[in-house]
Amino acid sequence: MKELVARIKEDGRVLGDGVLKVDSFVTHQVDPVLMEAIGKVFADVFRAANITKVVTIEASGIAPALYTAQELGVPLVFARKSKSLTMNEELLTAQVYSFTKQVTSTVSISKKFLTKDDNVLLIDDFLANGQAAKGLIELCQQAGAHVEGIGIVIEKSFQDGRKLLEDMGIKVVSLARIASLKAGEVEFIKEDA
Repeated sequence: MKELVARIKEDGRVLGDGVLKVDSFVTHQVDPVLMEAIGKVFADVFRAANITKVVTIEASGIAPALYTAQELGVPLVFARKSKSLTMNEELLTAQVYSFTKQVTSTVSISKKFLTKDDNVLLIDDFLANGQAAKGLIELCQQAGAHVEGIGIVIEKSFQDGRKLLEDMGIKVVSLARIASLKAGEVEFIKEDA
């Protein structure tokens, strides 16, 4: 996606060999025009797949997932990283390791929002080692839902997340694919859409 790649080049900051900061338009402050365009691209790619739910993990995946769900005309469900007092129903849970935060979280979705009748599109802001996506897939498997594919806003192609997901039989569609973040420079490879 040319608009996304241009924005990463303009406003992204490399903080080290494995860390790209995009907090001015994706992970802290959100550019709604860009997110809407991202949602339309993901929806166009997966429109024929009869998606019934879009699923993500809070927090940075919510904006692109919401626009994707809106474009597809289906609900968005997000896995919560902490259980609130109102989440007292049966929960689907999985452990997710965050590369950026270097912590493992228990994520959960209420069983009433994800069922065996759902055909799911996963959306996330980053793909690095694939652990967040793997956790979402586990939640879907617990519910008996089918995962049609995963849309990734920014993929760190130099890490093994894509291989992990493809080895699980999951279609991966990334809008910006980064080959390297060495020497403070972002190098791209061809995106999927």
